[in-house]
Amino acid sequence: MIKYTVVHPAELGESKLNKWREIQLEAPLLGSPFLSPEFTLAVGAIRPRSRVAVLTDGAEVVGFFPFERRGIGYGVPIGAWISDCQGMVHSTGLEFDPRQLLRACGLGVWEFNHLVEGQAHFESYEITRAPSPIMDMSAGFQPFLATLREKGNAKVLRNIFRKQRKLEREVGTVRFVYDSQDHAALRTVMAWKSAQYLRTGKQDRFAQRWFVDLADRLFATASETFSGVLSMLYAGDEPVAGHFGLRSDRVMAYWIPAFDTQYGPYSPGLILNLFLAEAAAGCGIQHVDLGTGPEEYKRWFETGALTVSQGRVARRSPGAALYSIRRASSSRVRQAMTAHPSLERAAKRARSTYFRMDAAVLRR
Repeated sequence: MIKYTVVHPAELGESKLNKWREIQLEAPLLGSPFLSPEFTLAVGAIRPRSRVAVLTDGAEVVGFFPFERRGIGYGVPIGAWISDCQGMVHSTGLEFDPRQLLRACGLGVWEFNHLVEGQAHFESYEITRAPSPIMDMSAGFQPFLATLREKGNAKVLRNIFRKQRKLEREVGTVRFVYDSQDHAALRTVMAWKSAQYLRTGKQDRFAQRWFVDLADRLFATASETFSGVLSMLYAGDEPVAGHFGLRSDRVMAYWIPAFDTQYGPYSPGLILNLFLAEAAAGCGIQHVDLGTGPEEYKRWFETGALTVSQGRVARRSPGAALYSIRRASSSRVRQAMTAHPSLERAAKRARSTYFRMDAAVLRR
């Protein structure tokens, strides 16, 4: 029988962490850095309600289930909703009951929104599936470019190269740094991204101290199997675009891209993406996971796709009942707003104003 032991990530000994890495290395679909033990350790150091269920079969460790408790009987994947890849890291052929797993974790509900494909035990709990486009460099950078052209994006590439030459002529020599160790540059990227969140009326992640602390911790993490990677694009001495992502031994997660809007006409973010793909391929990265979303650049750079799913596992419990009530209430609010567009517009304006005020207070 499978035994479940729930611990804080910091309580995992080196032998278990090595076993986690071993299992991840042997499973192609588990290559995302979001599924690496280092990501769980970093989140666990910031988020005190982080836990890991360790599954053992006899004396052998066969799986790791990282999660966070967010309420009475309610759980989510570790780092939700900032993680673009979620799930259990387990040995091939493992058999277990997801509801027994939840019981051992003290959860009535476990909700996910980026469950990695191949998690057979959770498939019956999936509600929707979505493609997560990737830049596939498994054959190298030049074949990646050739695939983009074959897909009909040759004009897009020509335009990016044209803007790169224009940026170089009008601003300064274009220079790319794949793995910058400049912490001030990381702060610059954070400031650009915060400004983008505020422009678009989205919640500013960097107005949350814990997220800034997490990014700093990941930036300082570096090993053969996991690192935070800050990539910067410069024109002359001016930083014009940047990206902070995570990489495992074979996958890079495209996570926090941003650029200086005064250089927007040159499309510095698109220029950086091509440099990033080339450098990542040269470091043995097989693909860059661009994540789900409607952004047009993802369609331009896509040369493959993974599948992630959204859903929830629930068992009969007071926590699951409370979750259902809250979800039904939220659904009625969304339906009311959809039926009254003016109310929805007012809510968006209020949300944008709130985020701006909240960010201003935190900067004091």
